[in-house]
Amino acid sequence: MLLIPAIDLKDGHCVRLKQGDMDQSTIFSEDPAAMARSWVSKGARRLHLVDLNGAFAGKPKNELAIKRILAEVGNEIDVQLGGGIRDLDTIERYLDAGLRYVIIGTAAVKNPGFLQDACTAFGGHIIVGLDAKDGKVATDGWSKLTGHEVVDLGKKFQDYGVESIIYTDIGRDGMLSGINIEATVKLAQALTIPVIASGGLSNMADIEALCAVEDEGVEGVICGRSIYSGDLNFEAAQTRADELNG
Repeated sequence: MLLIPAIDLKDGHCVRLKQGDMDQSTIFSEDPAAMARSWVSKGARRLHLVDLNGAFAGKPKNELAIKRILAEVGNEIDVQLGGGIRDLDTIERYLDAGLRYVIIGTAAVKNPGFLQDACTAFGGHIIVGLDAKDGKVATDGWSKLTGHEVVDLGKKFQDYGVESIIYTDIGRDGMLSGINIEATVKLAQALTIPVIASGGLSNMADIEALCAVEDEGVEGVICGRSIYSGDLNFEAAQTRADELNG
């Protein structure tokens, strides 16, 4: 089980949002590259970056901070990035800078042809982020709920050749209310590619519950507010996950 610290970038700072609300942000660090280094030193094997401004603008906005993070740790661990990635040139630029995985969210739902092109051009580097509430997919920074079922879209994108899917329960994100294990497992069971859980991780019990369903296809979990607030000790949690699943 891969525990993946999240570094959410807003105006060059490392922040956390409550339920995707840009007006409810807490700054955790003025130096995202130092934050990345700190998670690597605590045993992180992958990092999850989000360009929050980019997600709302539909184009990269925190590229300088992202490139500093990649320069700091990109040659040591895998780094994945989502937020505002809408064209192949942007993907190529980030991969050339040392990024391992590009996460496509809203654009995957609204422009499946772009996702197909990305998978063809950059096979092995494309992850889809599916944000959902009550089984329905949301787009545009969670502001719009679509009629698409998560499982249906997951199967479609799997056929395109995506590497994995990050499944976020947006009703729980940033709320420390516990991972939606049931919905995550339901999606993982329907697919042959790995699923990464996201949204609501709160404590060691969540880690143990996720480890218990790893065999269903749940590869990892994005760690956000809980590891910044101190509710979850990242180092202890990764150690426990390794003990449980080897």
